[in-house]
Amino acid sequence: MPMGHTATAQAGSGGLTATEHRLANGLRVVLSEDHLTPVAAVCLWYDVGSRHEVKGRTGLAHLFEHLMFQGSGQVKGNGHFELVQGAGGSLNGTTSFERTNYFETMPTHQLELALWLEADRMGSLLAALDDESMENQRDVVKNERRQRYDNVPYGTAFEKLTALAYPEGHPYHHTPIGSMADLDAATLDDAQAFFRTYYAPNNAVLSVVGDIDPEQTLAWIEKYFGSIPSHDGKQPPRDGTLPGTIGEQLREVVHEEVPARALMAAYRLPHDGTRECDAADLALTVLGGGESSRLHNRLVRRDRTAVAAGFGLLRLSGAPSLGWLDVKTSGGVEVPQIETAVDEELARFAADGPTPEEMERAQAQLEREWLDRLGTVAGRADELCRYAVLFGDPQLALTAVQRVLDVTAQEVQAAAQAHLRPDNRAVLVYEPVEPADEAEDAAGSTDDHEGAEK
Repeated sequence: MPMGHTATAQAGSGGLTATEHRLANGLRVVLSEDHLTPVAAVCLWYDVGSRHEVKGRTGLAHLFEHLMFQGSGQVKGNGHFELVQGAGGSLNGTTSFERTNYFETMPTHQLELALWLEADRMGSLLAALDDESMENQRDVVKNERRQRYDNVPYGTAFEKLTALAYPEGHPYHHTPIGSMADLDAATLDDAQAFFRTYYAPNNAVLSVVGDIDPEQTLAWIEKYFGSIPSHDGKQPPRDGTLPGTIGEQLREVVHEEVPARALMAAYRLPHDGTRECDAADLALTVLGGGESSRLHNRLVRRDRTAVAAGFGLLRLSGAPSLGWLDVKTSGGVEVPQIETAVDEELARFAADGPTPEEMERAQAQLEREWLDRLGTVAGRADELCRYAVLFGDPQLALTAVQRVLDVTAQEVQAAAQAHLRPDNRAVLVYEPVEPADEAEDAAGSTDDHEGAEK
């Protein structure tokens, strides 16, 4: 049976507990009992994301997320979805720079089914992976790219800013969606090698949270996952280390069919898992976290130069995090006017720091967000996996709230002074252009008019 230890509530955990176990094949297991409702969440994180990809094969991690729902040794076609939803559960999977995760929330009496399904595709996906499923999901991912990135207003902003903020050759330079050319270039052999390398039990963390019997749950996990062999061929991701600041302002102007001018910027911030990152999160919350924030009050309410203004944090552990500024202008307002106001607010905040009221409000806002995640079985399962995969200790998920509350106003001010500066950002400016069909109509009308004159 797997080795483990008993649950002990830590200070600052709000009474939440989790036990950790490890199977002989290396699979890490985290269990957390919660008998409030008769449901259980299963979450499986694989330590593979777009940062593990190499040039010419971007998008493979995300493509493989889709392939994991195309059938496995004992489950054909769309059977994974059909079985979970037929049992009253919900499910999905996502890919990021740093991991790929899969999750189900089930009625308690259907927990064994979810564990069996995850074990079957971890252990036998290659038995079902063929050219047909590869082509099918390649087309699905390419269509997803069109719908979410290429054919929507501001859709490529994240991709463009990421490429600016992280230099060429950096593991975070490209986003998980990948490029069309690389998706076309991916082969069945690439996918099979990818699975063998990364979809092994010793490269995964499994968490189960909710109305569970820990002993029975562990027995099921050992039964279904215990015989899956480990794999030792994984290479660590390339080093994502960068200087603390960019050292200059990087800039790109995009002329596209968008509803309004926009100013977007990515600021280089401390790595996730550090006290400095929590301080930066509080700074961004004061400045741009909702309708009570400084930027919203200045740009939207007072100056009325913007219809929306937000500032959020993209937490990353293997590279500097990004502070994400997003402002949509109002009417005919020019971007330089917005940019001047933003810089004034950032400079004032760096000089004076947050007020006691702003600190209290920002900490309460982040506390609520953390508690919202930990308060659901699915959210807690995901956070336990995150801290286990990225930081080696799932228990850190249960005390994250207290660490945010311990940050001082002086630390928040210091984070703003060090990082929220014009020489530490990548800037993206959107300038609207006339829609192509209207431009063609206008061109046609002009030609007809000129022809009549002749």
